[in-house]
Amino acid sequence: MIELDVPAGGGRTLHVYDTAPEQSGRLPVMWHHGTPNVGAPPEPLFTAAAELGLRWVSFDRPGYGGSSVAPGRTIASVAADAATVADALGIDRFAVAGYSGGGSYALGCAAVLGSRVQAVLGLAAIAPYGATGLDWFAGMIPSGLAALRAAAEGREARAALQASDFIYDCEFTKDDLALFEGPWGWLGKVGQPALAAGPYGQIDDDVSYTLPWGCDPGTVDAPVLLLHGTDDRIIPAGHGSWLAARCPTAELRLCEGDSHFTIVTHAERGLEWLRRQI
Repeated sequence: MIELDVPAGGGRTLHVYDTAPEQSGRLPVMWHHGTPNVGAPPEPLFTAAAELGLRWVSFDRPGYGGSSVAPGRTIASVAADAATVADALGIDRFAVAGYSGGGSYALGCAAVLGSRVQAVLGLAAIAPYGATGLDWFAGMIPSGLAALRAAAEGREARAALQASDFIYDCEFTKDDLALFEGPWGWLGKVGQPALAAGPYGQIDDDVSYTLPWGCDPGTVDAPVLLLHGTDDRIIPAGHGSWLAARCPTAELRLCEGDSHFTIVTHAERGLEWLRRQI
């Protein structure tokens, strides 16, 4: 894998990852990371991707890792960043995949970039804030409620919470902890360095989830597969159901008993679906 910095609008820089730059025959899949993570593509899926002839590309969202902060960024503005990355790598069309909030960014990428995006795989994606017919906060753990309610008040309120003695408690289950003992312990690897550049990657992610997306998932023409755990208390399954109902090309697979974290055990099958679409 190579890493490079790509110039973006307004003097910003995006830190980019590419697993197979010399193997142009592989089909590119752009990975959209969760919150708070850096954008390195998912190591637990490298073997499956290679067997399927896929090439992972990705980038740190603004404020994370090596990417410049972009106050006020939205789902749509990050889709424009994704286009900048693809252009820099000489990639025309590509698929997208994302986990957690990254699943929402993947959908937004397809909504904004249209025919450039061939297919979408989203794991535990979050629906637009204020979505009609969805109790957006229902079922979230207390830490998630506090963080996102502060974000809905604005960037300064979310930053003040971050600067306080607030600690985000994911309320891991025994199954979550067992997951982290295996290959998906990688989630800790991309989580620990995420805030090395400062707190605004996470702050601006949370704020972006409560801002208008700037695009409509209902306009996505590419095939979409949404995977969501029924026991997800970080982003409850109602979000996945809402997105699937609004996106005409979407298939929803609710995974019984899976949490926000154990849903990743279904990612390899999702990747196989993605390959069939492209």
